[in-house]
Amino acid sequence: MERLQHELDNGLTILVEQNAEAHSQALGFFVQTGSRDESEVESGVSHFLEHMAFKGTPTRTADDVNREFDEMGAHYNAFTSEELTVYYAAVLPECQQACLSLLADIMRPSLRQDDFDTEKQVILEEIQMYEDQPPFSADDKCKALHFGSHALAGSVLGTADSITRLTSKQMNAYFQRRYNPNNMVLAGSGRVDFENLVRQTEQICGSWPSVPSERTITRPTPSGGYQTIKRPTATQQYLLQMMAAPAGEDDDRIAAKLLAAIVGDDTGSRVYWELVDSGLAESACLAHHEFQGAGVYVSYLCCAPDQASENLKRLEEIYRIVEQSGVQQAELDQAKTKIKSRIVLGSERPRNRLFSVGGNWASRREYRTVQDDLRDVDAISVTEVHAVLKKYPLSGATTLSIGSLDETQGPGRPPAAPAHRASDL
Repeated sequence: MERLQHELDNGLTILVEQNAEAHSQALGFFVQTGSRDESEVESGVSHFLEHMAFKGTPTRTADDVNREFDEMGAHYNAFTSEELTVYYAAVLPECQQACLSLLADIMRPSLRQDDFDTEKQVILEEIQMYEDQPPFSADDKCKALHFGSHALAGSVLGTADSITRLTSKQMNAYFQRRYNPNNMVLAGSGRVDFENLVRQTEQICGSWPSVPSERTITRPTPSGGYQTIKRPTATQQYLLQMMAAPAGEDDDRIAAKLLAAIVGDDTGSRVYWELVDSGLAESACLAHHEFQGAGVYVSYLCCAPDQASENLKRLEEIYRIVEQSGVQQAELDQAKTKIKSRIVLGSERPRNRLFSVGGNWASRREYRTVQDDLRDVDAISVTEVHAVLKKYPLSGATTLSIGSLDETQGPGRPPAAPAHRASDL
């Protein structure tokens, strides 16, 4: 593996992890924009814009875009998150020039009014689809409750109201502010011809105008609230909890991921043995998610409604015990093996390494090898896990319950109405 890097005069960074032994390559534009960068009236515009990128450019129709990717045999897609919008493709090395030409072209979409009007209906249908599926809508609703007025509270999809009111003029203005070369990175991995990549990128992207694109980073103050949303037709009860955790730039974020694996990995963890293996819940887990300036532990529980209150008590008892007694060395060793295995297995495909290369650079201006990740996981001690647990306890969660129940009881929670009364949706 070799790290190769170049920056164009307009600020566009090209970062490649070159692997001469690979049989494929992956390329992707990582745009540092997402739901946290949107104003209230723009909510959902980043994701909407991702859709519009595939609707055609001044030189290609929407059919051309899809046909050319297909002709390369590309595995291609895009996604939008709170902090990033990513457009990527994995191809054979001989398709590098065609792949870059196409990816760069859709970074300058036409944004035609008729395409905007058509795609708006697609987005509204997508929002309604997720509203009809409690496991998916629960995440957005718990995030809004947990983060409150912070920028991370917004839904990546936006709301039906914000998308209905959004205009193509607003989208164009957002595009001009955020899709700037100094606000994105072109990442590559696998068998990449770096010299030709730089030469072609300068030809295609070198004239893109560069304007300031800033992101305000503030630490959120979690609400710790509790809300029940009643869905009379739901056959399962879905409970989501969020707790403050290390941010993406914090030194203790790796210890937090190991703690989450020990306590709530989807196999072989304390939560798994207590709730899933025993048959008390269909699924239950704990994970650590990181953002710039913020992090969250996310606890998920799905079970029969008549078992929800007792299972929530069991879950919170697991968290109480680990806070009081800590973790064992054997548990930490097992968690390290799991995470290292995932790192290594995931690194064997250039497409997977692309997300590590581009994501780390976009989030922290950092290039990390597989060896860096393995070394840092190995270096974590039980003492460091206990330190992060003390700094970011698992108790005091923001809790959301969606299902047929009027209310879900947990330890120390009185049977009175919750902070936000149940509502039928």
